Amino acid sequence: MTLPRYSAYRDSGVEWLGEMPAHWTTVRLGALFREAVEEGCEGLPILSVSIHDGVSDRELAEEEMDRKVTRSDDVTKYRRVEPGDLVYNMMRAWQGGFGTVTVSGMVSPAYVIARPTTGLATSFVEQLLRTSAAVEEMRRLSKGVTDFRLRLYWDEFKTLKIAVPPEHEQATIASFLDRETAKIDGLVREQERLIELLAEKRRAVVSHAVTKGLDPNAPMKDSGIDWLGEVPAHWEAYALKRFWSVLDCKHVTAEFVDEGIPVASIREVQSRYVDLGTAKMTTEAFYELLIGEGRRPEVGDLLFSRNATVGEVAEVADWHPPFAMGQDICLLRKSAPEFSSAYLRHVLKAASTIDQLACVMIGSTFKRVNVEEIRALMVPMPPADEQHAISTHLDAITAKFDALTTEAERAVALLKERRAALISAAVTGKIDVRGFVEEAA
Repeated sequence: MTLPRYSAYRDSGVEWLGEMPAHWTTVRLGALFREAVEEGCEGLPILSVSIHDGVSDRELAEEEMDRKVTRSDDVTKYRRVEPGDLVYNMMRAWQGGFGTVTVSGMVSPAYVIARPTTGLATSFVEQLLRTSAAVEEMRRLSKGVTDFRLRLYWDEFKTLKIAVPPEHEQATIASFLDRETAKIDGLVREQERLIELLAEKRRAVVSHAVTKGLDPNAPMKDSGIDWLGEVPAHWEAYALKRFWSVLDCKHVTAEFVDEGIPVASIREVQSRYVDLGTAKMTTEAFYELLIGEGRRPEVGDLLFSRNATVGEVAEVADWHPPFAMGQDICLLRKSAPEFSSAYLRHVLKAASTIDQLACVMIGSTFKRVNVEEIRALMVPMPPADEQHAISTHLDAITAKFDALTTEAERAVALLKERRAALISAAVTGKIDVRGFVEEAA
């Protein structure tokens, strides 16, 4: 879809705005909004506020209360909001943390509430303030030494100048964006559903191969494990510790330095092989301390995440430099050299193992699993040559699933970029959508 520009533009007189349609006007936010500071009251919902999605009319779920706001029985510690209010997190304004309120409710006192004093559509201002140029201007106006200490106070926020069209044109732009972003959002949902289906199919293929084998005519036997059912008659099914040792990281606090020896933690074990590209570094002395008692990762070992991203697992390859383990992962080492590391990695990612982990994880906000529970995981183990055959088969199949998933993820990213660009062009006057809306009406 190609849309025209306006017939005439003029300099807005504001550096970050540049040129604007000739009939638009510039105005300070303080002329459009006033700061509202009203105490909350019983009966109003505490609204969900997100950097990415703005203000939701969904009340915070019970498990979100402690995580997103400081919960208190004293509702006066919250701030009352009304439909049409513009809410922003003063510490995240420079990231586009704005939202338009659609229902009466309450938000955390960490948010600034701007209440409209004119007929200007708040949603139009929200979309404008999310554009990259506006975000950069708000970063400039924010007070603080580093990004994560920046705060945009009301006194600075109200000085920000924006370019606005006449009220009837705001409605036209809003109508256009509602319709076009809905189309894009629909395409995004289709791709996200495809990603979910690919993940489900991938898990099913892996689970079948590592529990039933590749030979559909192989004699079967009862594994004696309810969730596993029958396995090929020549396989074994026992606790992981019978076939692989599970070594926990030494519980010492590493000294991190700019240059040194990598330390692999949960972030580094989310691919097939341990990814040390962004790993933190420690000193030689702490490296020797961390790898004591046989904890030096070796070729063929697996690193398993047992905290936050429980179940993520990656292999140690022959091209890895010396590195140590962080405290949130453990090391799995085969008891026989002929065992296949790739096979066990597939087993640990299979639904049968994921279901076991779900039953033993502890923690409310951040899940974790104890090392003894990992050692007790029940795993099917075919002969070594069959392990290698299954892993080779699954590597080829999962590579195809991964390629399709990557393609779908790329499509989602492009659609979201298109969505952001379309919104930015419309609310800054780079495109004229009036004729398009009239034709569609």
